[in-house]
Amino acid sequence: MSVFHSVTELIGQTPLLQLHKLASGPCELFLKLENQNPGGSIKDRVALSMINEAERRGLLAPGGTIIEATAGNTGLGLALIAAQKGYSLVLVVPDKMSREKIFHLRALGAKVVLTRSDVNKGHPAYYQDYARRLAQETPGAFYIDQFNNEANPLAHASTTAPELFQQLDGNIDAIVVGVGSGGTLGGLQAWFAKHSPHTEFVLADPAGSILADQVEHGRYSTPGSWLVEGIGEDFIPPLAHIDGVRKAFRVTDREAFATARELLQQEGILAGSSTGTLLSAALRYCQAQTTPKRVVTFACDSGNKYLSKMFNDDWMRQQGLLTRPSSGDLTDFIALRHDEGATVTAAPEDSLAAVLARMRLYDISQLPVLENGQVVGIVDEWDLISHVRGDSTRFALPVKAAMTRNVEILDKHAPESALYAIFDRGLVAVIADNGRFIGLITRSDVLTTWRNRLEQ
Repeated sequence: MSVFHSVTELIGQTPLLQLHKLASGPCELFLKLENQNPGGSIKDRVALSMINEAERRGLLAPGGTIIEATAGNTGLGLALIAAQKGYSLVLVVPDKMSREKIFHLRALGAKVVLTRSDVNKGHPAYYQDYARRLAQETPGAFYIDQFNNEANPLAHASTTAPELFQQLDGNIDAIVVGVGSGGTLGGLQAWFAKHSPHTEFVLADPAGSILADQVEHGRYSTPGSWLVEGIGEDFIPPLAHIDGVRKAFRVTDREAFATARELLQQEGILAGSSTGTLLSAALRYCQAQTTPKRVVTFACDSGNKYLSKMFNDDWMRQQGLLTRPSSGDLTDFIALRHDEGATVTAAPEDSLAAVLARMRLYDISQLPVLENGQVVGIVDEWDLISHVRGDSTRFALPVKAAMTRNVEILDKHAPESALYAIFDRGLVAVIADNGRFIGLITRSDVLTTWRNRLEQ
């Protein structure tokens, strides 16, 4: 086996996996595992290419500052390489990005600036406009601008495309791609136009993005919103050369997340939300074929960046993307059910220190206190403050000394209106079934349930 001397040498030459357990119709479906790059995504290739080209052109001085707008993965690639080469890095990131990506970026030494994800191009808070303005205001900064940087598609024309061609002995009928910056599509198209012009390119687009409209109608209207990260746009990225695409599939968040979860369960591949979009479109394309074809798509990044979101059943339910059968009673409002093992609880003899540790670990502010399956109290952050009062030794006190015993318990068959009186007093509702604890209902739980009913 080879010995490498820099993490940058590990970028590229990713494996190609043929999928056998998903319904691909008459086609052979292959997944290029870009999640095996050292930064965990296909964007490692782009980051390395753009930094190398900036150095070659004298745009980056030793110890300089790179600024970029990113949905996360390009930022991770840039952070990985900037750390190796000694550059400072400032990244402007939309606030819908997963916490894992943000934590990873900061751990690599990047400065992360969060901005709004609910605004479009032209708004001062839009992440690309924000990053460009920040670069203009920062002396000596270089705005790397993946959306207009020709070294972006060059990375795929010089590495990804010939790798794929070699791995499949030059026999590729279709490639299914998504578009974020457009570099993957543009770079692959440029190479295959010369070496395999019969290869068809298929667009996988999040529902709400305008790119599928552009492919099908040559125009687009007002964009919507989507939760999938890294692909889909509200404008046409110039690097994409999207006019070369003839077929597009719109994929909802629900479809994308379900497909990514199925990929993990069926094929053992932990991949991200954009992969779910691409794979869903690829499967639909394959199933529509009447003759066998060899089809390729990408595991764009690793699913370990989405464990708190797409692979978290509780988050999926809160987004209305995973639902339980309706019970027609108050249990429909419970986000975290105790009988499903989702509730974090305390026992009367637990220490206040243990309770605080659970609050921090699970990012919650209150816990029900259970004894023999029944709620005997609730302990929240104010209870801890009231009983510790600056004396750290009091964290050794048992929960029963600090908990609130005035608990509002409702039977699951109580009317919905019974919740309002409890909320009006600033309390949470404890729901029970014949005295056995089922879960808590907060104001937020009710609002989320109502919203999800509307969307359904």
